Amino acid sequence: MAVSGKSGAHRAGTRKGSAESGAGQLGCISRFELDALAGRTGLRLPEDLSLDSWCELGGRILTVSDSSAWWIGDWLVFGQEQYANRYRQAMKQTSLDYQTLRNYAWIARKFKPSRRREELTFQHHVEVAALPWEDQDHWLDFAVRFKWSRNELRRQIKASESSEVEEVDVREVQVHLRMDEVRVRRWQDTADQSNRSLEDWMAHVLDNAVQDALKE
Repeated sequence: MAVSGKSGAHRAGTRKGSAESGAGQLGCISRFELDALAGRTGLRLPEDLSLDSWCELGGRILTVSDSSAWWIGDWLVFGQEQYANRYRQAMKQTSLDYQTLRNYAWIARKFKPSRRREELTFQHHVEVAALPWEDQDHWLDFAVRFKWSRNELRRQIKASESSEVEEVDVREVQVHLRMDEVRVRRWQDTADQSNRSLEDWMAHVLDNAVQDALKE
């Protein structure tokens, strides 16, 4: 269904926004008062659309696209807390695979709405999600201050890590496990509840098991 610039979405956009709902951005495209029509599978633009309006509209569309990642994440977290079998239902609704949905939910859990930087993209937050809480805020603040892209933020973090670990031979080891899907999902749910990635949670559990074994 096509949505015009003066549709109900415009009225929704005038409501008081909040960090938790992102309501302040919900109607941003429709507030242009252009003759552009947005539908499920396309965007119709008037031939006399000015370059400035075209650029501004593109920026708003990208904002909505990025915000949708937060919306999906918050939607999944709500479902996790309120309903059973949420991911299975979510996959039917979104056609996204389990891992993609899990990533959205994990980032949404990692960053409460009050800690999300509106000046940065969802992917900026992904880059720092595995870091300690204080480091997350540190790097996000720097990214805002210096207007870093996602790639530049990643480069700065890696450069910092390299300077902290001097002349240390660190080799990455990959471990491959064959597990049934039910067990993996149970592990993932437990990891989500502890606000850890699945890999971090597994390493944490194994480290504790080693310590317990050494005490015996």
